[in-house]
Amino acid sequence: MKASTFRRLLNLWPPFLVNAIRVQSLGDDYGEAKVVLRLRPWNRNYVRSQFGGNLFAMTDPFWMLLVMHRLGNDYYVWDKAGSIEFVAPGREDVYAHFRLDDATIDELRNAAAGGDKVLRWFDTDVVTASGEVVARVRKQIYVRLKPQAR
Repeated sequence: MKASTFRRLLNLWPPFLVNAIRVQSLGDDYGEAKVVLRLRPWNRNYVRSQFGGNLFAMTDPFWMLLVMHRLGNDYYVWDKAGSIEFVAPGREDVYAHFRLDDATIDELRNAAAGGDKVLRWFDTDVVTASGEVVARVRKQIYVRLKPQAR
């Protein structure tokens, strides 16, 4: 699927649409994604900052999706684990930027070539427009070459 079409579909996905999460850009080669979480009255927490669940949700699928699309159909790709560290209250719109380079894809392909599972951590900061870190998110991705592709 073309990245531009996939980006539009993600922006219509109810968990993103309802919570003011928007995919601003998705690289044509699925090597990069930029996401914004707009601060709205319905997604603020009790102390009027970004709801923590939305901070995690805005980052949740992207490492898996980027790796999946870059590796292709010969691989199983799953989210294995995730964590979030809240650094500062998000009292404005916040942003996350994901960049998956060719070297990382090559590393994953080489590590999975024998059919073994590969686990790799990816880190993303959620930041304000001025660059202040609001949260640090870690996602562990599982990759394995499918049997028919060996």
